[in-house]
Amino acid sequence: MDKATTGKCIKSPKLAIVVPCYNEEQVLQETTKRLTNVLDALVSEQRIASDSFILYVNDGSKDSTWLMIRTLHETNRYVCGVNLAGNVGHQNALVAGITVAVDQCDIAVTIDADLQDDVNAIKIMVDKYNDGNDIVYGVRAKRNTDTFFKRFTAQTFYKMMSVMGVKSVYNHADYRLMSRRALQYLLQYKERNLFLRGIVPMIGYKTDCVYYDRNERFAGESKYPLKKMLAFAFDGITSFSSYLVHLVLYLGIFFILVSLCILGWIFYTYLSGHAVQGWSSLMLSIWFCSGCILIALGIVGEYVGKIYIEVKERPRFNIETVLMHSGNSRI
Repeated sequence: MDKATTGKCIKSPKLAIVVPCYNEEQVLQETTKRLTNVLDALVSEQRIASDSFILYVNDGSKDSTWLMIRTLHETNRYVCGVNLAGNVGHQNALVAGITVAVDQCDIAVTIDADLQDDVNAIKIMVDKYNDGNDIVYGVRAKRNTDTFFKRFTAQTFYKMMSVMGVKSVYNHADYRLMSRRALQYLLQYKERNLFLRGIVPMIGYKTDCVYYDRNERFAGESKYPLKKMLAFAFDGITSFSSYLVHLVLYLGIFFILVSLCILGWIFYTYLSGHAVQGWSSLMLSIWFCSGCILIALGIVGEYVGKIYIEVKERPRFNIETVLMHSGNSRI
């Protein structure tokens, strides 16, 4: 969208709200109601164009999510939909929605369907975009609703990412506003191992943050249990940093130094006449070193596996159906 030299918008931007959905039949009605209220308010205040829309991306749901999206599309002037041919995961579903929306909007907000993120923050995001920001991050003001374990692991993850040199926004998930040019640049990243929280800060355009209080999930079950959260965190680390491979090298150097110390101790006990007894210490060393070797091989194998996935260049998603309003064709 064109902007004046002062950074102010010449006309009201067309907003797309991209919402990935996986088995969200319990929350979809309420999500649509709240997002519709936000769009109605912004349109009435002429802060966004009247043909702005909500784009639900059905990520291979097993329940009636897609049926509900089709029904909402027929009854709500804002609701549009994308149906993926199978389940491809949250990050790929987001990219699929962005791919459809990028040529039909000036700005796009990505948000989850579970209503944990405050939808009213969208209004502030739009204002910050009008102030000249291409990317506006939705950031949690605090984590009071989290358990101690989840809060501790999240903080540890962000600190690890920072130590490894990965750019990320603390307490930010995938709730953000991006301009069209930022979206177009984002889509130039073709990797299959997606970690959008690390990719978006690499774009480099002017950014700002909106802070909000995160709510409890409105209904249904979390789509990110502990196992998936740990896998997601590990993917983020290995997709953006070779630090772990370097750590294997440092670990090898450390063990060489330890072995030299042990060798010196053996010579000392031999010369002093003290007998070295017991096989337990020897076995402990063998098991410990063997475990470290296997961990090192596993880390290297993880990187090799990612290379294997990338070089095949398989499509990240397959769009089966697109439902759009305002004269857009249905595929």
